[in-house]
Amino acid sequence: QVQLVESGGGLAQPGGSLRLSCAASGFTLDYYDIGWFRQAPGKEREGVSCVGVSDRSTYYADSVKGRFTISRDNAKNTVYLEMNSLKPEDTAVYYCAARPSWRDSYDAWGRGTQVTVSS
Repeated sequence: QVQLVESGGGLAQPGGSLRLSCAASGFTLDYYDIGWFRQAPGKEREGVSCVGVSDRSTYYADSVKGRFTISRDNAKNTVYLEMNSLKPEDTAVYYCAARPSWRDSYDAWGRGTQVTVSS
């Protein structure tokens, strides 16, 4: 059974850090593009970051560039999103998703993990 499970969310103060994990079961993450998305209350889901399957290229939304870092740990079949210098506007449910390549749609999604940035 193909499954993605996010973890690592929680409450952080402005300027703080969190590391989100996206663990896969039933398939090997190394063979897929992996994306992180987020959705805040009353807002549409937005893409935050992704890492490519072939050339390991990375993408970051302008709103998180320089603060977030995406990485893979193939031995653990896990992708991470390191989030630093957190801002209140980063508050959202964060989801990871997988697709075979950039030509395809994301078709495997986790259930999400809540990130709240507040003092």
